[in-house]
Amino acid sequence: MAEAAASARSCVGYGGGGGCFLRRRLLAAAAYLAAVGLAAAALGATAANDAAEGRVHVTLTVADVLAASSSSSCDGATPLPREHKRGAGSGTRMTIVHRHGPCSPLADAHGNPPSQEDILAADQSRAESIQRRVSAMATSLQPTELMKSAAASGALPASLSSSTPSLPVSSGRALDTGNYVVTIGLGTPASQYTVVFDTGSDTTWVQCRPCVVVCYKQKDRLFDPAKSSTYSNISCASSYCSDLYIHGCAGGHCLYDVQYGDGSYTVGFFAQDTLTLSSDSIKGFRFGCGENNRGLFGRAAGLLGLGRGTTSLPVQTYDRYGGVFEHCLPASYTRTGYLDFGPDSPAANARLTPMLTENGPTFYYVGMTGIRVGRQLLPIPPSVFSTAGTLVDSGTVITRLPPTAYSALRSAFTKDMAALGYKKAPALSILDTCYDLTGRREVALPRVSLLFLGGACLDVDASGILYVASPSQACLGFAANEDDGDVGIIGNTQLKTYGVLYDIGKRVVGFSPGAC
Repeated sequence: MAEAAASARSCVGYGGGGGCFLRRRLLAAAAYLAAVGLAAAALGATAANDAAEGRVHVTLTVADVLAASSSSSCDGATPLPREHKRGAGSGTRMTIVHRHGPCSPLADAHGNPPSQEDILAADQSRAESIQRRVSAMATSLQPTELMKSAAASGALPASLSSSTPSLPVSSGRALDTGNYVVTIGLGTPASQYTVVFDTGSDTTWVQCRPCVVVCYKQKDRLFDPAKSSTYSNISCASSYCSDLYIHGCAGGHCLYDVQYGDGSYTVGFFAQDTLTLSSDSIKGFRFGCGENNRGLFGRAAGLLGLGRGTTSLPVQTYDRYGGVFEHCLPASYTRTGYLDFGPDSPAANARLTPMLTENGPTFYYVGMTGIRVGRQLLPIPPSVFSTAGTLVDSGTVITRLPPTAYSALRSAFTKDMAALGYKKAPALSILDTCYDLTGRREVALPRVSLLFLGGACLDVDASGILYVASPSQACLGFAANEDDGDVGIIGNTQLKTYGVLYDIGKRVVGFSPGAC
């Protein structure tokens, strides 16, 4: 417990009276972590090292993080520090790329990526749909009511609305867009498909032949069940069908229907087949075979669901991988990251915080406790974060904070940037604190750290502090929720270069700096 106390002191050692209250909360959390056998000593050492360094600023190379990179070449895989390499035979590693970058299998030399305004508008839609879903769960809105509400709002395909009470809905409503993709194999023999990976959805799905109504345009050929010797539809009588949020039935076969916040949807048969992850084969994997699909899925073949629900990949493969996976999102469009599955021990520099599973299904909730800018712990009451909670979401671009917390962050960040002599620039969509970095190759930025229960700190990488749309418009990569009662969301911009560990069995989330 001495180490846990050191961790709490070092992580928030600049906070005055408010910091003392926060330290008491962190000490209580550290006691919980010790009780469930976590490495509290390692947490204390990591946080103490950061504090001892006393780093106030970080350096950003502007060209490396341009949101719309002009580079047409892919730098390929970045060598990983030894402590982040997973043991052979204990899991599997897949490559992650940004879907709009030159490393992406979806890259099209004759097409243009969406504008920054479009990306941020879609991100706002995703954040709002997460808020709606969390709110519905908090008020115990029944699945049938959710379905009726979707039909009334026009979110359901018109051809299906008449049979609304029997339509299936999985727990995937949070997706509006996804930024990072991986390549999977499906069927026997396996065919390759590039899919969005999403920690905010449970049910995996791909577009399938025949498209009985419509399929959106994708780069890979459609999955053809008739060409796989291991494909089968799941029976309506199967318990697996009941795992869907609401299930439907046609000809004795189970149906699924995933509705997303922007009106996108996928409808089809709930099926099983062999899933290939790198060199690992997962027999009898359950997924949606979509025959009626419409939406802004960016030419991806479908989605890989990594949430905590019963239909998700981590839960289906629990016996094999122990409910453990980790991802690292690259700092720039021109580099690659990784998606690991398997029960290896956390990296030596992992900073662990409890996964708050009682907050609701699917999402990965964590206990955020504060924000530090430079050496200053911002004067934000801990209740601001605990009221609605915070979740980590790979598919949200910009971190959303309670307005009270965002206001404090913006104020401190603006003050430090003014002291550094940076010129302000116009706002960009949801981002209201922007700077003109024209002519600057490298810039010094105030260090921003997010603090969590158990003494865990996420010292945001320089590539995740600013969202650089262009050299003349580089914006603080955080935004405010509408209300302090809305759930906070840690987005993928702030997760860049971190190995983010999800361990469903041990109920922890970990952050390992410098993982890719």
